[in-house]
Amino acid sequence: MPEYDFRTPRLFVDQALIAESSLILEREASHYLLHVLRLKPDDVVLIFNGKDGEFLAQITESGKKSAKLSVIRQTRLQTTPGRIELLFAPLKQARLDYLVQKAVEMGVARIAPVITQHTQVSRLNPDRLFANMIEAAEQCGIIAVPELLPERKLEAVLDNWEHGRTLIFCDERAEITNPLAVLQKPLMDPISLLIGPEGGFSTDERQKISKIQSVIPISLGPRILRADTAVVAALALLQATSGDFG
Repeated sequence: MPEYDFRTPRLFVDQALIAESSLILEREASHYLLHVLRLKPDDVVLIFNGKDGEFLAQITESGKKSAKLSVIRQTRLQTTPGRIELLFAPLKQARLDYLVQKAVEMGVARIAPVITQHTQVSRLNPDRLFANMIEAAEQCGIIAVPELLPERKLEAVLDNWEHGRTLIFCDERAEITNPLAVLQKPLMDPISLLIGPEGGFSTDERQKISKIQSVIPISLGPRILRADTAVVAALALLQATSGDFG
């Protein structure tokens, strides 16, 4: 991993970034810098927008509700998203927050909630999901913010499956074997990882999944994992064998 500045505060801004320019922060971002981090004029921050890379900026003006930044120079070029899309059944709020944060930390390209027959949560707050994604990116030095897709029914996703896309299916009924042996084989891009709900997949859903030509079922071991834990375990396996770990 290249040397990185972990001490300077980082901030996501939804504005274009160019060196030697200035920008006025939106109210929420200003509040975070001035009242949460308690920064003052002349203090510096690292800013990114998920498109233009990372920049060093200095606070030049501040008021009760707004702050102005001077963009000094680019510190990192924009990185490209990973190759993995995460399909998951939504969880209850606290565990959903954790799942989304960890998915960002693990370098997924897209976060795609899917509603299954046994999903306990059917309505999501996209603003909260995105806020958790940004918080993880800010804290972990991530520049490529994943794309957040609206929730869709799993049935519709499978019926419109992209030809050639590999589906890694985390199947609680799969034979308990080492998944590394399966995942070390070359996988066709792009890749989707499917994690089911706490109640598992229905018979109809399993039948639809089995009809995907590029599906690869894997087991996550002999223990029962919570869905949010399963996401981290599966992403670690997939990143180590087919992702961007090296």
